[in-house]
Formats: sequence, C-alpha cells, structure tokens
Amino acid sequence: MLGVFDSGFGGLTILKPIHHLLPTTSTMYLGDNARAPYGIRTQEEIFQFTLEGVRFLFDQECPLVILACNTASSQALRRIQQTILPFEYPDRHVLGVIRPAAEYLAKRGNRVGILATPATVESEAYIHELYKLNPAIKVSQIACPGLTDLIEAGCTDHALCDRLVHDCARNLIVKDPYIEEVLLACTHYPLVASIFRKHLPKSIHVLNQGHMVATNLEFYLTRHPEIDSRLEKTGKRTYFTSSGEDISSLASMFYGEDIQFTKIQVS
Repeated sequence: MLGVFDSGFGGLTILKPIHHLLPTTSTMYLGDNARAPYGIRTQEEIFQFTLEGVRFLFDQECPLVILACNTASSQALRRIQQTILPFEYPDRHVLGVIRPAAEYLAKRGNRVGILATPATVESEAYIHELYKLNPAIKVSQIACPGLTDLIEAGCTDHALCDRLVHDCARNLIVKDPYIEEVLLACTHYPLVASIFRKHLPKSIHVLNQGHMVATNLEFYLTRHPEIDSRLEKTGKRTYFTSSGEDISSLASMFYGEDIQFTKIQVS
C-alpha cells in the first residue's frame, strides 16, 4: 500500500488527486489530528510526531510514504531520509510535497508567493528548492498563523477566516506587488482558495498542490517499477488519531465525499 501521512485532514486534498490519477493503487492514510496543528510546534516535536506516523505506516507494510503536509515535509523529511531510512528501513522510501510544487512553480514564472504555516515559512524550504531550480526566481513568503486551526475546526465560512485570509493576501501583495503565481503551501488552504482569490488581484494565479503531487508521484512510480510493484491493489484505508461525529464531517469536507475511518493511537 501507498502510505500518506498528514498532521490532520489537509492531506486528504492530496489523497483525492492521487486516487483520481492512480485509481488502482491501494492507499493507507494517517491523519494525526489529535496533535494538530503541526505549524506551531517546535522542529523536534514535528520530527518526532512525523517519525511516529511514518513508523506506523511502515509497520503496515507501506513501502512508500508521502508526507502530505508541508510542515512535516519542511521540518522532518530530510532528517528522516538521512538519519532513519538508511539504518532502519533501507528498502523503504519517504517523499514530501515541497519538491513537486517547487518544480511546477519554477517553470511558471519569476515572481511567486508562498502562503504557509509559520513553521514552513521559517524553514525556508520553498526558497531553497526554488532557487536551486530557478536562480532568477523571486520568492515572497507570508505565514498565516491560525488559519489552519480555523479550517481544521470547519470555520471556513466564518468572518474571522475571511479577515485572516484578507490580511495574509494583503501582506503578500505589500511584500511584492508584481507576484504572478501564489502557492497555497498548506494542504488545508485549498478549502479557502476561493477566499484567497477574492482578496488577491485577479491577475494572480492561485495554485493548489494536489495535482502537482499526484502527477509527480505517477512519474516517480513510472521511474521506479520496483516500488510500484510492491503497492498492493487491495483498497483504501483511512486512520485518524482522534474520533467523533465532527471528524467524519470534516474528513468528508476535505476529501469531497464521504469517507470511512478508524481511530488509532501512534504515540
């Protein structure tokens, strides 16, 4: 099975395009919503929480895990790849969502904006990746503290959410009035993409990561048939680390249709 890990519900906006593009690939999704949001956590907390999630998915025989969380990708991916996989899981693989998005953005224009959690912005992961791919690119980042919490709570139509998005959009344009592309660099943000579009100039393209990651994954599996052959075709499973009636409705909201899940504990 293909493992997909996220700090909560946001990764479902990555999972849905994966299901669309790779319909026969079995997936196992783990959302650590009991400890969300990750964006305000310390780097060590993010690493430990992410590693626990990855270990769980490896224990379920997932040969490949996608970190469908920008915060986890920016703060934990490289450390897991360099200090854990070679020594404990030499036949397993972990990929993030930042590189696929950076590859897409680097070809689109020379002035891009990144809207993300404080931890992702602080890591400067997008800046590093984009400069490697396109040294001429100008990158402007704005952190959106509190936005993930509101979205995770299902408050996307709340006035506070609109005001927060307005402030983030305004701060980005003040930083660079000539931005051409804006990436919603948190997998929760697609749920408020229409609000961002309302508050950004109409000339700016607002981009989500889902299709970028799914397309990149498809290409990766084409180049690595030995991994693709290990991904079973047995179905789809979803796990969260907390439960309740609101969990079902929120999961369905992020995924776009009803989704069944099982509660587990990974810590």
